[in-house]
Amino acid sequence: MKKFCFLFLIICGLMVFCLQDCQARQKLNLADLENKYNAVIGVYAVDMENGKKICYKPDTRFSYCSTIKVFTAAELLRQKNTSDLNEIRKFSAEDILSYAPITKDHVADGMTLAEICSASLRWSDNTAANLILQEIGGVENFKVALKNIGDKTTKPARNEPELNLFNPKDNRDTSTPRQMVKNLQVYIFGDILSDDKKKLLIDWMSDNSITDTLIKAETPQGWKVIDKSGSGDYGARNDIAVIYPPNRKPKSFFPAYALISVPSLKVTRISSLLYTVMKSTRLPHSRASNSLMRS
Repeated sequence: MKKFCFLFLIICGLMVFCLQDCQARQKLNLADLENKYNAVIGVYAVDMENGKKICYKPDTRFSYCSTIKVFTAAELLRQKNTSDLNEIRKFSAEDILSYAPITKDHVADGMTLAEICSASLRWSDNTAANLILQEIGGVENFKVALKNIGDKTTKPARNEPELNLFNPKDNRDTSTPRQMVKNLQVYIFGDILSDDKKKLLIDWMSDNSITDTLIKAETPQGWKVIDKSGSGDYGARNDIAVIYPPNRKPKSFFPAYALISVPSLKVTRISSLLYTVMKSTRLPHSRASNSLMRS
């Protein structure tokens, strides 16, 4: 069976100089990369200052893995008052999954909702992710929340860690590059969240050491990056990010979303793909984890 590794990238401000629109996809040379790495690649990028786009298979469906944690946390923020985030939630030892680096130490005392969101986004704590999903009403309510922001594409179905189990013939827990960019724009740049809640979401996506070898590794010095990575079955590896280039207005962003699949499960420094696209250089790669527990 062919194995796949999916990479998701949402990048702001990175490739303004690269392409005029989606019709220039042949310049990306992504087909060559797909052949070289036996990969499936999708890219969708929009410069929010001038509307220019980069896209390649933007409507192909891929496993989203832990990148979805951004949107469950965002939905929790939408539902709650900021004062509610100080409320403590208790959980039991039975709730602790094999990858729960933060929550495993707080079975006795519990954690505030804000701390749980931070654990989910900064450390990709899977128990924290399930607690958030429970707090917003479970998978069915999350589906409704996504539809309410215009997302009829994303297919949430399971909790952690099962949502990372992917089959190319199964649409559960998948989305597309185009839709993930739209969702990020809605929650971070739209008016569905107040400014103080947006600031919290951005803060939770910042200072994420887990993703230091991904998009952050390739962005120029002085550029701010907020992101959330993911990994799962079929060698899934993904990262969604917002990159703030210097000397541009705060709302001048450039979301991009890319997905790669390689049977060798060898993909790191994900943003190198985009530099490869621009510079026609090789794609650096090394062994990536196939674990479902940490993403």
